[in-house]
Amino acid sequence: MADNIIGDVKNSGDVKKLSFERAIEELEMIVKRLEDGKVPLEESVAIYERGEALKRRCEELLRQAEARVEKITTGAGGQPTGVEPLDVQ
Repeated sequence: MADNIIGDVKNSGDVKKLSFERAIEELEMIVKRLEDGKVPLEESVAIYERGEALKRRCEELLRQAEARVEKITTGAGGQPTGVEPLDVQ
């Protein structure tokens, strides 16, 4: 399976269509290859650039997920009364 991911890294597929899980998996493979230090310079630059695009995609998907998370509000009796945006700060 790793060989397929490495092959996919070389083929610059549309990052914007990747799921979070797929983008993270590919990003991890890129990091591993770069850390191994056995990639030629030109290929290193190309996969680094793809890694940056994958990182941005993951951040975008996380922001979207965070925006969808809501906090359930309760009344005085402890019964749910509605929802409001979750404030994670």
